[in-house]
Amino acid sequence: MRSLRYLSFAACLALAACAGPEPAPTPTDAPTAPAAVTEAAWTLDPAASRLTYVSIKAGEIAEANRFDRLAGSVAADGTASLAIDLASVNTGADLRDERMRDIFFQVADNPQANVTAQLDPAAFAGLAVGQALVRPLKASVTIKGATGEVATEVLVTRVSEDRVTVVPTAPVIVSTDMFGLTDELGELRAMAELPSISPAVPVSFILAFTRA
Repeated sequence: MRSLRYLSFAACLALAACAGPEPAPTPTDAPTAPAAVTEAAWTLDPAASRLTYVSIKAGEIAEANRFDRLAGSVAADGTASLAIDLASVNTGADLRDERMRDIFFQVADNPQANVTAQLDPAAFAGLAVGQALVRPLKASVTIKGATGEVATEVLVTRVSEDRVTVVPTAPVIVSTDMFGLTDELGELRAMAELPSISPAVPVSFILAFTRA
């Protein structure tokens, strides 16, 4: 019996020696970091973007308005542009829309407004998915051949690897005086038989961009 136990023990040692060390687990691939925001151009998603303003008439009546057609892009070097189709103005009333198109903007000769800005790519290079940052923004706005400068702050959020949204931290105040539209505003006021229409309006927007 004793010799049988020794034989069994020796056999176990031999099998253990032949088995060798267990193979090391194969390492899994590390997740690839999203490409930096500045590595490509971005294109505006018009379906997910909004540009609105509030007009004040008779000193106390506020009306929400918007533009329904937008286009834009941000190049890799930070050159940003936004085109606003002025014929797409939407005031919620057909007659007002017609007067805005024909009298105020005169869209037959001035079909769109253009906004341009130069961003600093380095300021956004480290923006990770889920992160947001606030940056100052200076932009040039051109309407009917007249250009005005606006300054604001924007909140930029990287919603996903290939999607970024931009919103102002406060409404942007734009005045008819900036674009020589005071006479046109007076004509609208007279036609509507109103005591006043405010020449300054707060403008808000949400712009969604996707990687081009």
